[in-house]
Amino acid sequence: MHPATLLIELGAIILGLSILGRVATRMGMSPIPFYLLGGLAFGHGGVLDLSQSDDFIEIGAEIGVVLLLLLLGLEYTAGELVTNLRAAAPAGAIDALLNAVPGFLAGLLLGWGPTAALALAGVTWISSSGVIAKVLGDLGHLGNRETPVVLSVLVIEDLAMALYLPILTALLAGVGLLGGSLTVAIALGTISIVLFLALRHGGRISKALSSEEPEFLLLGVLGLTLLVAGVADKLQVSAAVGAFLVGIAISGDVAEHAQTLLAPLRDLFAAVFFVFFGLSTDPGALPGVLLPAAALAVVTALTKIATGYWAAARAGIAKPGRYRAGGALVARGEFSIVIAGLAATSGVEPRMGPFAAAYVLILVVAGPFTARYAEPVLRRLFGPKPVPAPIEEDDDDLTPR
Repeated sequence: MHPATLLIELGAIILGLSILGRVATRMGMSPIPFYLLGGLAFGHGGVLDLSQSDDFIEIGAEIGVVLLLLLLGLEYTAGELVTNLRAAAPAGAIDALLNAVPGFLAGLLLGWGPTAALALAGVTWISSSGVIAKVLGDLGHLGNRETPVVLSVLVIEDLAMALYLPILTALLAGVGLLGGSLTVAIALGTISIVLFLALRHGGRISKALSSEEPEFLLLGVLGLTLLVAGVADKLQVSAAVGAFLVGIAISGDVAEHAQTLLAPLRDLFAAVFFVFFGLSTDPGALPGVLLPAAALAVVTALTKIATGYWAAARAGIAKPGRYRAGGALVARGEFSIVIAGLAATSGVEPRMGPFAAAYVLILVVAGPFTARYAEPVLRRLFGPKPVPAPIEEDDDDLTPR
């Protein structure tokens, strides 16, 4: 491959991502569905095959997953995770029951094996933290009483992924019962050790990475993350989980500065990740899975609304807040694509990629609408009726005649 051809393709892809992102912003939507559609249009089976840059985009997609999980981990401290785990564990259990089970059953009904069905359970289970956080900010709901409930559910899902991904990776690799048990034991041990180190020695780790020069801080955090992610992947714990744990171990000012420095890189490589998933999915396979994907999307949108309603009710939130909490949780995105990507590349089920692409496209578009309109629609259907605003009397009407 000639370097000029690679540069031309990469330049066209990145410029195209910029245009798609601007269009999405103008429409008030997440750019994720636009990136997926762009990948579908220019991938294998699309209108134009950009095969010259496949290797680079594949590596970029791996880095995108690592950076997504790293910055997610940087948002939490180990203490906050432990506190949230204790407080929101019941809501997390209800979330898994209502949203993972439909995906698993759908996989079996579609004739997929148990492993592919387990992967689909993860796709339907995990909400998109990135999309939901942006929507809550755009709607001005960050200060609402129900928002901490929504965030607690998302934190529990993130923690659950630290256990789910190693198990799924082991099953997709075809390891036996002993090998799978060993992988899970390694994952549990790794998570426990990292949480212990973060709680007891997180300050020292952060201090070792700290630097007044942004360049050295960026290189230190990024280098450590890629190193740990690679080792975790070798141990079949999942590179994503390794990156998430590094983020948890870093705290304080170092975490804040690292977020600022790494956010542009995260945005770039995350966009490449979504494009890569689209590039590797044959658009010709979408029509055959669109109907079942849409049906599952409707079911799991309703179960997410029920999850948010239950969690908010348990926290003592009034009905309107419960409706808003449920509507906010509907969007699926980055984690669903990560899980589907693992399953698709393993070859366990060839329909997983197109099915997940259709499913995520539907719900990542529907999520902002349910966040905005779930409360007024459900309030009209189930109450309570809005309290009418008091009528202000004109002082002139009170003047004696």
